Amino acid sequence: MSGVLALIGGAEFGDTHEHHRPLFRAGSTVTVLPTAMAFEDPDTHIAAARTHFGALDVEVDVLPVFTRADSVSADLVERVGSVEQFYVTGGSPMHLRAVLKDTPLLDAVLDRWEAGATVAVAAESTSVLCAHMVDNRGGAFTVGLGLVTSFTVIARFDKWSHDKRTRTVALAPKGLPVVGLDEATALIRSSEGTWSIEGSGGVHVFRSGTEVAFEELPGDLM
Repeated sequence: MSGVLALIGGAEFGDTHEHHRPLFRAGSTVTVLPTAMAFEDPDTHIAAARTHFGALDVEVDVLPVFTRADSVSADLVERVGSVEQFYVTGGSPMHLRAVLKDTPLLDAVLDRWEAGATVAVAAESTSVLCAHMVDNRGGAFTVGLGLVTSFTVIARFDKWSHDKRTRTVALAPKGLPVVGLDEATALIRSSEGTWSIEGSGGVHVFRSGTEVAFEELPGDLM
């Protein structure tokens, strides 16, 4: 049975904690992968993560994977083997894809998830998991990691313009759900494959150009 998967819409380390509270129990440790922040002052974001999770009595461990060389490092891959809770930060989705694609480190994280570990992925990094990855710069599609094939994701949906949202929904392959995640909002898939929403925003699901009920989101990822 796989672990929990959480997709966070953005503003992940802000003042509100309701999108994280159900995911990480007090006294636990979350391992942060700041890969997507490699060129965006990762130390500042890591400090924000420590402050944010500290308010929940959750300790932060950092797995310093910033380059392709890091993702094939035997030492870093070995560290993954004992992790129970992962958190992949937002940042540059293109860099995240380039660093993780077809690497031992990604395989190790997936092995841990399949063994029951929690994996949370934030902001623009959420769409990187998908086969149809949304390019946040213009709203078109490119190729993602292909770990999720049953839908795709728009992060920070509440910050996108109407025209940009409409473009992405219209460009999606027919029948493929497009999931818009507002900031400070978590879409959580349980180990049993059921979905729930936590946080202050909403989750918006579109199929073939039409908004549909959240309950229509497929529980199967592939």
